[in-house]
Amino acid sequence: MRDETDGWGFDQRQRTSVGKVAYDVFGEGPLVVLVHGTPTRSYLWRNVTPTLAERNSVYVYDLLGFGESERKEGQDLSIAAQARLLDELVDAWGLERAAVVGHDIGGSVALRSHIVERTVYSRIALVDAVVVTPWMPEANQHFEAHMDAYRTMPPHLFEAIVAAHFREAMSPQMDGGAWEAYLSQWRGEEGKLAFLRKEEGLRERDTAELEPRLGEVDVPVLVVWGEQDAWLHPSQADRLGEAIPNSRVKKIPGVGHFVPEDAPEELARELSAFLAGGEEGP
Repeated sequence: MRDETDGWGFDQRQRTSVGKVAYDVFGEGPLVVLVHGTPTRSYLWRNVTPTLAERNSVYVYDLLGFGESERKEGQDLSIAAQARLLDELVDAWGLERAAVVGHDIGGSVALRSHIVERTVYSRIALVDAVVVTPWMPEANQHFEAHMDAYRTMPPHLFEAIVAAHFREAMSPQMDGGAWEAYLSQWRGEEGKLAFLRKEEGLRERDTAELEPRLGEVDVPVLVVWGEQDAWLHPSQADRLGEAIPNSRVKKIPGVGHFVPEDAPEELARELSAFLAGGEEGP
């Protein structure tokens, strides 16, 4: 890692068919891949990774179009495209039966790679995951409906709108370093256009196709949810638990959508036990 945001930054780049992906590997042991969601980046995992790396080889990367991974015009940043990319990364890294943990759209990316792309995983953990429809927040619907207006909006005004959207689901206790790490990637004209590209990729049909196939998931699944999630109602966790065989649901009181940010120690304990083949108590 290089010293970028509180020491979090990647030196490694993986060339793929759709662009360069920034990543790094921490620890040694059984394999696990961490997939962040929107509008964050891999920085989300900074306080979870050290605990997991005590017993695992942890692969952490920035989704295409996010963080330090390649960003350019014409990118397909849909959930379906990110799932194909994840399948390509698992193959390029030579990972056999790795576990995967996905937050937000990272959860649907992981599930879609497993169900549609046939990526083989040993275990899947879904953290406040975008899967059950409808899941599109009102702000995202507005971005989609008024894309041309947002493209011509001055960057400083656009940044204020993105910040307001983020505040809907973030904890008031989120520190300034995290706020800067997430929002800085969408700053300026280039950042604005990058944000709108990823918004164009948020399509509910990419997850709606998964819902009738959730029963096909044939590996252990852990569903973790913040009980105060303002974007994805906690009832979605129950629906996932009912639809996916061999799954367990864990809800964390007093925590919102960004569980890895707000309760990293509790999440790391849950994930560590799950990855080791056990489970934490209620």
